[in-house]
Amino acid sequence: MYFEGYLSKNELDLVESLTSPLKIQNYLDSLPYVGEDLNRSPLRVIRDRQCHCLDGGILAALALRRLGYPPLILDLVPEPNTDDDHVLAIFSQNGCYGAVAKSNFVGLRYREPVYRSLRELVMSYFEQFYNIAGLKTLRGYTRPLNLSRFDRFEWAARESGVEKIVKALYRRQTNSVIDSAQGVSLSPVDRRSYEAGMLGVNYEGLYKPAVGLSGE
Repeated sequence: MYFEGYLSKNELDLVESLTSPLKIQNYLDSLPYVGEDLNRSPLRVIRDRQCHCLDGGILAALALRRLGYPPLILDLVPEPNTDDDHVLAIFSQNGCYGAVAKSNFVGLRYREPVYRSLRELVMSYFEQFYNIAGLKTLRGYTRPLNLSRFDRFEWAARESGVEKIVKALYRRQTNSVIDSAQGVSLSPVDRRSYEAGMLGVNYEGLYKPAVGLSGE
């Protein structure tokens, strides 16, 4: 997949400056979070200078690929009708997993590559994965999806290719991280953690469940 051929000189300089997973994360953090249904290609993210978690994750996977990592994403799956899902671009160093992610929430972004399994990585997001009502909503995760499968659709530069990825991602089976009894007994997020995690959020991009914040 020849992504660089689509880029202007300034765009190529930008992409070539992303020389580590942390620099990729810092770039995603510099972009405004936008709450909308459009799933941009990496090229359009760069040109529009905005993204959400899914298109940010796909861009991160592309940038990781340029550093020699396979372009892998996985989806963090909430309890139905309580929250948005959350896409991670994952990478491995010395047998341990880390992640790069775009998020509206402070705690759902970068993870150092220190987690010995995918489940361990996923569970590092559990306490920070809460909705606007203060409810902890993470319930599972998908197996990683290798985006190289979609190279023939030119997903790095075409939204039509990104839609192929999206459909495949949302068809993947979910691995549960807690059972239903554990879910019922979860405490809400305390007010201090809630406010810290919401620092700088774009409220227009938040999922709006019917229940309010409780347990204060």
